[in-house]
Amino acid sequence: MSAVVYAHSVPGRDEVLWEPLAAHLTKVADRAERLAATFGGQELARVMGALHDIGKARDAFQSYIRGQGTSVDHSTAGAVIAERNYPAPYGRMMAYGIAGHHAGLANGCIAGSGLSSLKDRLAAGAATLLPVRCLTPDLDIAPTSVALAAPVLSEGFTHEFSAAFLIRMLFSCLVDADRLETERFYADLLDEPVERGCTLTVTDLRDRLNAHLAQFEGRTSAVNSLRAEVLTAVRARADDEPGLFSLTVPTGGGKTLSSLAFALDHAVRHGLRRVIYVIPFTSVVEQTAAVFRDALGSDDAVLEHHSGFDFGPADGSAPDDEGKDGARKLRLAAENWDRPVVVTTAVQFFESLFSNRPSACRKLHAIAGSVVILDEAQTLPLKVLRPCLEALRELARGYRSSVVLCTATQPAVTTDAGFRGGLDRVRELAPDPPDLYRRLKRVTVSTIAEPVSDEALAERLLNEPQALCIVNSRRHARDLHRRIAVAEGARHLSTCLCAKHRRAELAAIRQDIKDGKTVRLVSTSLVEAGVDFSFPVVYRAMAGLDSIAQAAGRCNRNGELPELGRVFVFDSPEDEGHRPPVELALFAQTAASVLRAHDDPLALDTLRAYFRQVYWLRGDEDLDAAPVGEGPDAIRGILNALRLHRRKHDFPFADIAKAFRIIESPLVPVIVPYRPAGEPDAVPRLLDALRHAPADKTGGIARALQPYLVQVPRSARAGLLKAGAAECIRSGEFGDQFVALVNGDLYHPDVGLDWEDPTFRRFETSIF
Repeated sequence: MSAVVYAHSVPGRDEVLWEPLAAHLTKVADRAERLAATFGGQELARVMGALHDIGKARDAFQSYIRGQGTSVDHSTAGAVIAERNYPAPYGRMMAYGIAGHHAGLANGCIAGSGLSSLKDRLAAGAATLLPVRCLTPDLDIAPTSVALAAPVLSEGFTHEFSAAFLIRMLFSCLVDADRLETERFYADLLDEPVERGCTLTVTDLRDRLNAHLAQFEGRTSAVNSLRAEVLTAVRARADDEPGLFSLTVPTGGGKTLSSLAFALDHAVRHGLRRVIYVIPFTSVVEQTAAVFRDALGSDDAVLEHHSGFDFGPADGSAPDDEGKDGARKLRLAAENWDRPVVVTTAVQFFESLFSNRPSACRKLHAIAGSVVILDEAQTLPLKVLRPCLEALRELARGYRSSVVLCTATQPAVTTDAGFRGGLDRVRELAPDPPDLYRRLKRVTVSTIAEPVSDEALAERLLNEPQALCIVNSRRHARDLHRRIAVAEGARHLSTCLCAKHRRAELAAIRQDIKDGKTVRLVSTSLVEAGVDFSFPVVYRAMAGLDSIAQAAGRCNRNGELPELGRVFVFDSPEDEGHRPPVELALFAQTAASVLRAHDDPLALDTLRAYFRQVYWLRGDEDLDAAPVGEGPDAIRGILNALRLHRRKHDFPFADIAKAFRIIESPLVPVIVPYRPAGEPDAVPRLLDALRHAPADKTGGIARALQPYLVQVPRSARAGLLKAGAAECIRSGEFGDQFVALVNGDLYHPDVGLDWEDPTFRRFETSIF
């Protein structure tokens, strides 16, 4: 065996070109230290980097990288060294990340999600001996000094959530440092430089935004004047110390650009690194990212990261001006959020914060030292609300982040609003929110006393040249659209349309409204958060009061009507089967009760009464109710699970990751054959590539197919497969990961995928 111990081999190249283990450990330790310096965890991260691959010094691993024998565990050895040589709880905290830097963070003492527990791995690795020739970098850190190197655990913050959060953040630093250094080694060796990062800083972007906003100066309409007033007031607060903020501005008051302006000003003033904009719905992420790119004059500075974003086709063809290299840069930036502005979904943001997977956690350290804008905080699901609030609180108090709760209603999750266990010391940025509401009042909201049938609702829509109707389910949207489909201007929006189709429809509807054409739109709630439609008349099926407020934001949005816009809230008859889904029924019932007792449904005191019933009067157990673990030993609530395991820091990371879901959805994807007008037919080409690509080369194809997915109930997809209306591609290798629609007649140009009758064929006529 060679006297040199290697971390990375290069098949077919002389060993002199391979990377020595000591060099790799030193470089990862250095980089992890820099990444963790933002939140004061640099000494812990440096130790983790120096120990993470120490197990590669074993003779069995050195034989493996020379093509002899099979792969062996190289992560446990460093975890054992950390646990043995550093004081509690720091040795154990570092051991989690070292042991899991490839497979993921494990449970502390019980196996879960296919991972052995950390306790079992440490016990099994205790007897592992490293050869004498193993050279490690000089850590220059005394074990006792590490106990002073975690400021986020000092000053009374040593409770279990802080400890678990720090473990995950340190894990993020280690994983990213390891991946970046490995990438750098091979890129240098092959002379194939990897282009990462962005040359523009937050200061550059602040200056660009100023230039963009200057073009709106002098616009004197009442709404524009108020937006300018809000912008000025919000920017004046940028010098405030980092922490928790709220921005309560009614829909149409310009809170998107005002919040971005505050974030950039605040970041420049306090040396923060990036702006992360977190949005409830994917469709709104796309729109907001486009607004930011336009306002900042840069595509490269803005990373749009969500499950439906197309990073470019796998075959390298150029889908747009960025081409192959641009698509690759976006994919690389999405790995660790290496951009000054990130626009993402609540699913991506919060599920990453509670994940145990290296790929999901890799970007978490990028949140430290950033401004996080959380759009519509009240949309967070009740089941995981308290863990989400704890994560926001932890970012603000321990990781140099400022968090802005950006809402059109009110900061419903604060202690000032009466929410026990909510966020405290939240500073309002908007100037006098009640006065803003009065001055921005552009609609009247009326509740229709008697249930309204679909037939009567269709008649009402047909009596209006431009009208929007928002309902609570995809089925209701489709059924109602059928009644008006032959009429002029009939439109439909729901997640039965794939993301690519929705984008095209949104653009076409905006243009028709702008041109004064007839538009009668039936939609699900996907239009309610940030979609900049403005209709003179809006109908809204009974829902939560915040949803009704958002629906009202699509009515007379810019105050362009000579009179107030009209919003009507209605119920459907019981016999039509269009009552709110179970998960929405509580909010609808509460809203109906509150509306009976208040004259103005959108006034802040009305909304406060609504949230008091929805959030504040519920027990803590309802706001942290995800079951952690399985069977009779499952623990109700993520915070409770952490609390029960705090004594020995045996946190159940794998079980928490499995339990935490922003969207509880039994839905599964189907690839649909949508083809935008005037564009090449991409889906057949991608499916053909998927059928023939090596199994380890399908990731790019899967990403390129994401804009063509429709999520359906598992039973519906099973029905499509059974009827031969869909096929499972390479099921022997990928299971049911790739299911493609074969019967293209089931995907309609108006309502998207209709799976009710899998045998339907359109032939020469359409049922619509």
